[in-house]
Amino acid sequence: MIDNIHWLGHDTFKIVGEKTIFTDPFQLKRSAHADIILITHEHYDHCSPEDVRNIQGPNTIIVTTADCARKLSGNIKTVKPGDRLTIEGIEIEVVPAYNVVKERLKFHPKANNWVGYIFTVDGKRIYLAGDTDFIPEMEGIKADIALLPVSGTYVMTADEAAKAALAIKPKIAIPMHYGAIVGSSKDARRFEELLKGKVDVVILKQE
Repeated sequence: MIDNIHWLGHDTFKIVGEKTIFTDPFQLKRSAHADIILITHEHYDHCSPEDVRNIQGPNTIIVTTADCARKLSGNIKTVKPGDRLTIEGIEIEVVPAYNVVKERLKFHPKANNWVGYIFTVDGKRIYLAGDTDFIPEMEGIKADIALLPVSGTYVMTADEAAKAALAIKPKIAIPMHYGAIVGSSKDARRFEELLKGKVDVVILKQE
C-alpha cells in the first residue's frame, strides 16, 4: 500500500487504489486526473482553486468544508466533523482538526469546523490529520496509516506529532506539512527518531 501513496509536497498526497485520491492539492508540478479530492480547510495552501482545476475532471468529486466549497465549482460534497459518507465506493470519515496550544493565535480555531479525514483504500484506513495540534479526539482514531503534520508554528511540532502517533498507533506514520511554507526535513527526521522502535515511520521523497 505504501507504494501507492505519493507525497507531492506540503499536505498534498496522491493515493492510487480503487480510485485516485488527492489531498489538499497545492503547487502541483504536473497535472493528473483525480477521482476524489479531499480538502481539509480553506487556507490558500490547502484550498487552491487553481490546483484543483488542474486535476479536476467532469466526474471528479470534491469533499471539503463549507468555506472552501464557496471558492470551488463542480461536484462538491460539503462536510463537517462527525460526518460519514461513501464516495465511489470509498468510505470516508470526517474528523476534527484544530489548534489547542495555538488557539489564542486563531490559526485553526475549533469553531471553524475544519477537518481531517479517515478514508479506506484497498482495505487500509488512512488518516489525513489536516492542520491540527495533538487533540483529544486522536485517542479514538483507528488507522493503518497516519499522515501527520510535523512543522510546528501552525500545526504540531515533531515532538507533538510523535505523541499523536503513539496515541493513534498506526502501522505506519508519514510526516507532512514541511518544506513548503514552514518546517524542513529536519522535522521529519526528528519525528522518525522519536518513534524509533515504537511506530514505523516512512519519510516519503517529494515527487
